[in-house]
Amino acid sequence: MNLTLKVWRQKNATDAGAMVTYKADNIIPDMSFLEMLDVVNEDLLLRGEDPIAFDSDCREGICGTCSLVIDGIAHGGQRGTTACQLHMRHFNDGDVITIEPWRAKAFPVLKDLVTDRSSFDRIIQSGGFVSVNTGGTPDANALPISKLDSDESMDAAQCIGCGACVAACKNASAMLFVSAKVSHLALLPQGRAEAETRVLNMVRTMDKEGFGNCTVTGSCEAVCPKEISLDFIAKLNREYGKAVLVNRAERQNAGA
Repeated sequence: MNLTLKVWRQKNATDAGAMVTYKADNIIPDMSFLEMLDVVNEDLLLRGEDPIAFDSDCREGICGTCSLVIDGIAHGGQRGTTACQLHMRHFNDGDVITIEPWRAKAFPVLKDLVTDRSSFDRIIQSGGFVSVNTGGTPDANALPISKLDSDESMDAAQCIGCGACVAACKNASAMLFVSAKVSHLALLPQGRAEAETRVLNMVRTMDKEGFGNCTVTGSCEAVCPKEISLDFIAKLNREYGKAVLVNRAERQNAGA
C-alpha cells in the first residue's frame, strides 16, 4: 500500500504548528497504525529529518497513550479500538490520511501529536482513590456485593484514561472519564465511605482544569475504545446531586 499522510507538526508548546505532507510507501496491510508511523519515521531519520513525535507504550489497547485523531475521528473510528489496535487493512491503497493530536484546552499540545494529559492525573489525585484500610485480600464471598453492582463497577473500571472522549466532544467535556472513575468506586462498599467528598472534589478539579460541560451528544461513547456507557454520566450527576445535598445538610447542622 502507498499512502499520503497529512500530519500535524508542532515543534513545541508555543509553536503555531502546521500540517505537513508525507509519503508512506510499501505499507503492509497487517501493520498497526503506529507501526506504519514507525516506518515513516525510519525513513525521515534516514533523510536526516526530525521524526514525527507521538505517544505509545503497551500497543495493546491497555495504556491509553496512543492519542491520535485520524481522519477527524479519535482513534480512527473502529468501534472499541485504540489507535495502536487500528490496522492498515482498514485503509485503501492511495488513501490520504489526516493525523492530528487531541484538540482541547485542557490537553495542550507539547510536540507534534503529543499532548499533555496530566489534567486527568490531577482529577484522579483529587479523589479517585479509596483511603480507608481495606485489609488483606478477602475471600470472594466475604463481602456482600451483588453481581449486578460488581459487573457494572468493572464496566466503569475499564476506562483507560486515553482522553478520546474529550477529543470527540464539541465542548471538550471530561464527564465520561470522570463518571467512569466516580462510578467504579461508588458502586462498591469500599468506595462508599468517602463517596460524597470524592465526587465533589473530582468535579471541582475537572471544572478547574478547563474542561467543558456535557450536552449529551453521545460522541464520547462513540469513540471510547472501552465503550464506556453514557449511563455512567447519569450516575455521576446523581452522585454529585446527592453529595451537594449531604454537604449542605452537614454545614447547616454544624452551624445550628
